[in-house]
Amino acid sequence: MLDRRDFLSTVATAAAGLASGCASTAPDRRPVVTGIYGGFLNQILERGQKPDDYGINAVWVGSGGLKADQIKRHQDLGLKVYAEFNSMHLASFLRNHPDAAPIGKDGRPSPAPSGWQGVSAHHAGYRRDRMQEFRRVLEAFEIDGIWLDYHHSHAAWEQAEPDLPDTDFCPEALRGFTAATGIRLPADPAQAAASLLGEHRDRWTTYRCAVFTDWVREYREILNATRPRALLGTFHCPWGEDERDGAIRHKLAIDLRAQAPYLDVFSIMPYHARFGHAGDPAWISRQSAKLGALLGLRGEPGEKKFIWPIVQSSDWGERVPVSEIAEVIRHGLKAPATGVMTFAWSGIAKEWPKVDAIGRAYRSARE
Repeated sequence: MLDRRDFLSTVATAAAGLASGCASTAPDRRPVVTGIYGGFLNQILERGQKPDDYGINAVWVGSGGLKADQIKRHQDLGLKVYAEFNSMHLASFLRNHPDAAPIGKDGRPSPAPSGWQGVSAHHAGYRRDRMQEFRRVLEAFEIDGIWLDYHHSHAAWEQAEPDLPDTDFCPEALRGFTAATGIRLPADPAQAAASLLGEHRDRWTTYRCAVFTDWVREYREILNATRPRALLGTFHCPWGEDERDGAIRHKLAIDLRAQAPYLDVFSIMPYHARFGHAGDPAWISRQSAKLGALLGLRGEPGEKKFIWPIVQSSDWGERVPVSEIAEVIRHGLKAPATGVMTFAWSGIAKEWPKVDAIGRAYRSARE
């Protein structure tokens, strides 16, 4: 199994070879990663086949579904096994810690937007819980990397019409803002929220983003101390900073440039059909291009950070037809991306023609 340094070197070497004359006749570079998100690939194995028959060389599995024997089985077949880690969406924590609920601009706990219940990033007990669980996963399982998921503020953006409440005006956040900026706020939470969303909006956004970035810094420290050869990735909103009035920062508190020093891989989530772009797979590569411009990444030799989009192949909202799979993957692999994964195995495996279509697209890209 390659360690992290060897793996990064492999990525750079592959990109270098693809930049040479032998790649000039191909429409896109050969990808480093062609993966599946959503679980172990037992349905393929039960058919007496191997993931490599479908061009698959990586899987992403929720941290709660990791099993040591399955990890070894897949790694022995040549796959990288990556975990997905729930950062800010552990709603069950609120049952015993209701004070960890995000606070809305009215000074009251914010209702779950479209059923997506987030937890306050400012709650010290919740942060300890997540960091302890993050460490446990890394110590317990021989995984090749771990990806943060739902690492943003209380919101429901994974739909065509996002639900983006203004949060989190909890006492800890208000005190932290004053300590960081020296700006005194009204004692009334609602008045404080009005001030933060008005005259102090930019300072408030910068402060909130810094809190979420500091979580990433701590995740990185834990990974370096427990499994330093593993990759640290993040699944994140596909919007550019110029879209929706800068909602990725102002609403979701995601500052990818600030988080970049602590991350190895950015897995943008351009679910084209789900997000109102059904029939337009090119939206995927347009969003990846925006991310590359933001981070200064082109998918070229020598880069130390990577963009591996997670693209939609299963039906979620709008249908993704089998005939569209090849284009979805092609746009997922366009530079600056150097890899791709398809979402989500639980749905894809129920429609085997899609598995076959993914296999054809992956094999073609790799060959």
